[in-house]
Amino acid sequence: MKGLSGKRVVVTGGTSGIGEATCRRFRDEGARVVSIAVDDGEENIVCDVADAAQVERAFARVDELLGGVDVLVANAGISIRAPFLEIREEDWRRVLDVNLTGIFHCAQLAARRMDEGVILVTASTNGLTGHENYADYNASKAGVILLARTMARELAPRIRVNAVCPGYVLTPMQRAEYTDEMLAAVNDGIPLKRHAEPSEIAALFAFLASDDARYITGAAIAIDGGETA
Repeated sequence: MKGLSGKRVVVTGGTSGIGEATCRRFRDEGARVVSIAVDDGEENIVCDVADAAQVERAFARVDELLGGVDVLVANAGISIRAPFLEIREEDWRRVLDVNLTGIFHCAQLAARRMDEGVILVTASTNGLTGHENYADYNASKAGVILLARTMARELAPRIRVNAVCPGYVLTPMQRAEYTDEMLAAVNDGIPLKRHAEPSEIAALFAFLASDDARYITGAAIAIDGGETA
């Protein structure tokens, strides 16, 4: 990808799944990468993105390590499966706090550090269409898309902002929840007949951060094997 070598990249939720693959891809492109996540890990800053004070401290540490930010991939997120009538208020608040408010915290602090830059956020096809038993998650991801589009308008032309909307992604955590029969049944409903690999989502993040995507901003891009078609 053009223009990624030497870029200072921050990835939230960067220790597993899509986030880990994204960190690896940007490093392969020659970028300098720091991960922010709730769990400890190599080259990782421990931080709960729902907590504004922790995010402030995390970005102060980013300043020490990188001297600024050129690209933010705001990827940290959680989901709690429950029917709408059984969602507990504390779970509703936690999902919104991490998935939506966490992106607000990180994006605001990153943007303040950018003369020019790119902010990318992990939304979901759940933010585009309704999915049963995930009302809190769906609402948070729909909010992420509109937050990204608003930032794209306000921060242009200095900063480009886009939302990536993955469908089913076969992360280790996701695979552990499936029997072989369940996996086959889900795959059968996807036109391309398989889940995405985390590396495929990471490749889209790398493209959108690169100079090859310099005219793309305010977009919500589905990467779902045709699921939402």
